Amino acid sequence: MRTPFHHPLEPRFVAPGEHPLRDEALAAVNRDLAATLPDQPPLCLVACPGEPEDEEPERVHVALADGSTHGNFLQPASSAADALHIVAEAAQETVMECLWLAWPVCALHGLGTHLTLDAGRSSWWCGGTDGPDGPGHLHAAVGETDRVRPPRRPNREPRADGTAHGRR
Repeated sequence: MRTPFHHPLEPRFVAPGEHPLRDEALAAVNRDLAATLPDQPPLCLVACPGEPEDEEPERVHVALADGSTHGNFLQPASSAADALHIVAEAAQETVMECLWLAWPVCALHGLGTHLTLDAGRSSWWCGGTDGPDGPGHLHAAVGETDRVRPPRRPNREPRADGTAHGRR
């Protein structure tokens, strides 16, 4: 199979397996993307030519499926956990800046979440102020937002047609 000619000064899509730690991290982030923005195609990695002073010949970015990127290139990672944090941060910036929306969003508060480390694990943090434990709460670990369900609200008033909210 012939591959198309690629000019060395243009960005290119990174092939699976070129960056195993980043591929694994991107798979986790794409699970979050699929759970929260199901109509959005998976993110990918794009490589751009590096600068002469760079240690690496290319700079790798997280991109939308069409190759659109935003923000800094991915820094080297020394572990899978480190790669997950770096890729999740870059993915959030690319999604938010290229699509102009907060992502991911807390199901309880409807607020955009922030990336944080919780007990050494990359997680999405919500700054919402509900609850007895004070402001903010852990929304989900990166790669696990598909496990988060909106809270039940048993005290909500019924609709005008007599049905409960969210049920028809």
